Amino acid sequence: MDIRSLKLAYFSPTGTTAAVVEAMAEGLGYDVIEDVDITMPEERQEPLEASAEDLLVIAVPVYGGRVPFLLEPWLRTLELDGTPVVCVVVYGNRAFEDALIELSDIVTERGGVVLGGAAFVGEHSFSNDEYPVAVARPDADDLRGAGDFGRRMREAVDALSSIDAASRPDIPGDRPYKERKPRGPVDFIQVGDECVLCGVCAEQCPVGAIDEEDLKHTDPDKCIMCCACIKVCPEHARSAKPGSPVEGFAKWLNENCAERKEPAYFL
Repeated sequence: MDIRSLKLAYFSPTGTTAAVVEAMAEGLGYDVIEDVDITMPEERQEPLEASAEDLLVIAVPVYGGRVPFLLEPWLRTLELDGTPVVCVVVYGNRAFEDALIELSDIVTERGGVVLGGAAFVGEHSFSNDEYPVAVARPDADDLRGAGDFGRRMREAVDALSSIDAASRPDIPGDRPYKERKPRGPVDFIQVGDECVLCGVCAEQCPVGAIDEEDLKHTDPDKCIMCCACIKVCPEHARSAKPGSPVEGFAKWLNENCAERKEPAYFL
């Protein structure tokens, strides 16, 4: 099957999903690449179009066993036309549950043809020095695996005579999907005296929850608890408040999800 270009679409507040996608792209080995980073709000204003001559890799983190609710409006504007697609999710070493099948279903509804899927492990957003969870993942082994998966996908695509000849991968998950637990605003961010008001946190927030005029305040109504602001702070001035739900869940993850999980591939 003749592929004209590779398109990479991903949401990656803390960089883990982006790292996986980049390693996959190297393995796929296509010369023409369109990078569609939808992490920041302004990049989610335009729909993504792709044809049957494009290969689309679409990757998102897992939030509570599902595709992030924030991304659903953008995903449902995808304009695909028999486009071959590889779906990828990245989770924090607990479980990816229904996220991959949900992503695959949305892609199919929008006109894509899912040729493969994968679930990778990334350092959990809530991981911290006291309660580490999957620290520094994806690591070198994960990224090698992502590259190998990309090469296997390239071989599979090259072997197809047409998109109609493609067999559908057996993507795990349940329908109906796991119910989303209702969540109100969570005011969990604390800012220490180390803060120098550099503004990096506001620049990196994917939902604009940090006002550039009031950098020590995070709007709990907008916050999606991705913890990107904590991870990127050069002064380590931001953290989860002691006793907050985020700290409590980080402790639970540290105690119950310490055993290393490996990437899963579906071709």
